[in-house]
Amino acid sequence: MNLPSTHPEPTWRTALSGAQILFVAFGATVLVPLLTGLNPSLALLGAGIGTLIFQICTKRQVPIYLGSSFAFIAPVIYSVQTWGMPATLGALASASLFYYVAAALVKWRGVGFIHRLLPPVVIGPVVMVIGLGLAQVAVNMATGKAGDAQVVPYETAIAIAAISLLATMLTAIRAKGLLKLVPILVGVAVGYIASLFAGIVDFSKVTEAAWIALPEFGKPEFNLAAILFMIPVAIAPIVEHVGGILAIGSVSGKDYTDSPGLHRTLLGDGLAVNVVGLFGGPPVTTYGEVTGAVMLTKNYNPAIMTWAAGFAILMAFVGKFGALLQTIPMPVMGGIMVLLFGSIAGIGLKTLMDAKVNLASPRNLCIISVTLVTGIGGLGVHIGSFSLQGISLCGVLAVLLNFLLPSGPDDQSA
Repeated sequence: MNLPSTHPEPTWRTALSGAQILFVAFGATVLVPLLTGLNPSLALLGAGIGTLIFQICTKRQVPIYLGSSFAFIAPVIYSVQTWGMPATLGALASASLFYYVAAALVKWRGVGFIHRLLPPVVIGPVVMVIGLGLAQVAVNMATGKAGDAQVVPYETAIAIAAISLLATMLTAIRAKGLLKLVPILVGVAVGYIASLFAGIVDFSKVTEAAWIALPEFGKPEFNLAAILFMIPVAIAPIVEHVGGILAIGSVSGKDYTDSPGLHRTLLGDGLAVNVVGLFGGPPVTTYGEVTGAVMLTKNYNPAIMTWAAGFAILMAFVGKFGALLQTIPMPVMGGIMVLLFGSIAGIGLKTLMDAKVNLASPRNLCIISVTLVTGIGGLGVHIGSFSLQGISLCGVLAVLLNFLLPSGPDDQSA
């Protein structure tokens, strides 16, 4: 195992390492708000503040950076269309409730209880639904459509989406070192250059924006239907969180589930989601790209995450930068979404495969089938003002079916 060096690092080098971490996390952090209609400057501010909150809760022991969570992209798009942006922000802030419950359960019953509550046969199909639930949105954006309107000519849109997608895939597959950790950033950059040549980039917002500007904060409203829809979505990032803590622990040679403890890391992540949602940013989660960067650089000092958070907060107040991000054309985002949504679904499938879930078992097949069809089909249950639909309903169903359906010896791993 690689153990941290005992020699203190010069401040300038720690700051440079922090800037490098932000570079690695930047593409994914701003992609989420660009896809969902949230403010990219608030995403940077939220990532910075969220990381600092996490560090306070974990006594600055864990070298983790929190960035925008991909798991919430499809739910946010649906929620904004259904209940509007203010209700969506309130629902995102409320999603932290699931983190607090998970942290309390870990403190009370240990880590094993979470694995019993959310086994792979539950997590896998729910994550697949999160990825595939709004596949049509990705296709529409890639073909230049917003609703029924053709915003970008079809031939231009599909060409730019293909260029963005190809650049992202080639970087993920063929790149080496730190470049391999930023395929989204490369894909956006290449797609943006292609868009400039195609003449579909509008710089008017950048010209009008001030250099230094306070981001426009959101105004959350608390709508019960939107909250009930959003809370179960947190199942996926909580599982991702546990995996992220175990991964950074194996890289740095420390057991962070013991000290500071998984209950503290979950609490820190939950508080960050809560605070960021209240001022209008996307929910945050532990970033695997950053763990990869830590592994490559062998720098396990949590102080570099403090610097990364500080740089993210500073960038949030550069008005022209935020405006520039919003000039990225729709087909660029669409091309990357095609890969992104499919990748999320692939992670769900990998969860089932890694756990060797026996798909020949009628019980497992029932749980997976009902979860996939109700989630992707958008089934809703409405009783008066109470409603559950789509991802939230399939998440609840998966947990309930796992508890209620009788199990047998053939239900175990194949």
